[in-house]
Amino acid sequence: MSNLAKYLMPFLFAASAISLAHAENLAIVGGDVYTAHDGAVYEGGVVVITDDKIAAVGGADTPVPDGYRVIDATGKWVTPGMMNAYTLIGLSEVSLEPSTLNHSISETFYSAGFDVSYGLNPDTPIIPITRIEGVTRAVVVPGFGVPFDQNPNKSVFAGQAAVIHLGGGYDLVVKGQAAVVSYPANAKVGGTRTAVLDYLKGALHEATPPKGKKKKKSNGGGRFAKAPEDKAALARVVTGEVPLYINENKASNILQLLALRDEFPDIRLIILGAAEGWIVADELAAANVPVVIAPTSNLPGSGFDSLGATLYNAGRLEAAGVTVAIVNGGFSSAHNARLLNQDAGNAVAHGMSWNGAFEAITINPAKIFGIDEDFGSLEAGKDADVVVWDGDPLEVMSSPDHVFIMGKEVPLVSRQTRLRDRYMDLDDNEMPFAYKK
Repeated sequence: MSNLAKYLMPFLFAASAISLAHAENLAIVGGDVYTAHDGAVYEGGVVVITDDKIAAVGGADTPVPDGYRVIDATGKWVTPGMMNAYTLIGLSEVSLEPSTLNHSISETFYSAGFDVSYGLNPDTPIIPITRIEGVTRAVVVPGFGVPFDQNPNKSVFAGQAAVIHLGGGYDLVVKGQAAVVSYPANAKVGGTRTAVLDYLKGALHEATPPKGKKKKKSNGGGRFAKAPEDKAALARVVTGEVPLYINENKASNILQLLALRDEFPDIRLIILGAAEGWIVADELAAANVPVVIAPTSNLPGSGFDSLGATLYNAGRLEAAGVTVAIVNGGFSSAHNARLLNQDAGNAVAHGMSWNGAFEAITINPAKIFGIDEDFGSLEAGKDADVVVWDGDPLEVMSSPDHVFIMGKEVPLVSRQTRLRDRYMDLDDNEMPFAYKK
């Protein structure tokens, strides 16, 4: 075997391992099972996986079918896989190299209709880097809007998000066109907040299907929704078919968004950011509007939209009854998506309950984006996304021992671990091929 082949073989094997994996029948026994379902915990419990589904979850007396592979998880924690509700996984590789970015559009005729799922790179090394930390699902989003000097639409909409699994292969999309994303703070339409809100309302009005009449096919756009693709996407928002995933931090601006229901009663909102959400937590809870927050955001940043930011935001929102999903601090949405559980742990350190924080990275994002029938908790009939941890998953030093995505055990190998192993114990007589002299 050539030196080149010798040193490439581990890389090629690791890259292909997930495609060779297959769902199997197995049982995880003896671990403390945290289901994320009504707070149920089974000490020394059992999770039975048949093919790609969870077949049973229960206490130590839960029967294990004959012939099933058994994983002894005694002294460990067993949980559902985590879900990051705001990422650029598969859409961003090197942030300063435009050729590796597929999350935003420019110099084009449409915005809200832009579907990021078509630009996904299933071979990105970020997927294995993220999944070996226990994240098995993610929401991939368009970037922070379209530069106005490059887009004739001057739109407040960035495009449509999608939900993906991190199991590898070329069929990553679990739910396409899962939400229309908007970044009002980045849209300096008219130079004022009032103009931005008028634009938002105007686009939604133009996309509202006529009542009591047969819907006509639109061949063009309007003043605000300037392309038929935009009108089609926004029509699904107006009718409540998909949510509007909108970035807003200031308490008064959040209240203005809640008031959109006066004009669009079927609209479903998801507030991204919500740095001052705790100030209007009761209103958010009463409106049943969920929030996706970075719990470590406690500085105003630029502008005056988040002067009330606090580390206690997550706990206060939870106490008010708001459905909360947690994402990374600073919305580090691609390479640091794997740090999701650390941010949840920080939320616990500042007043959120452990169960609340755990559900904010499992079942809550699944509910918010409409995949909770299949994912987000350990329940019979759901996809077998299961993680076995060596300790409390919200503790910074804990890590997974096993990760299953839809019943397939994924190798705990990434580009980072391969580089670590390659250079950890170098022998001068066995230098890597690139360093042979």
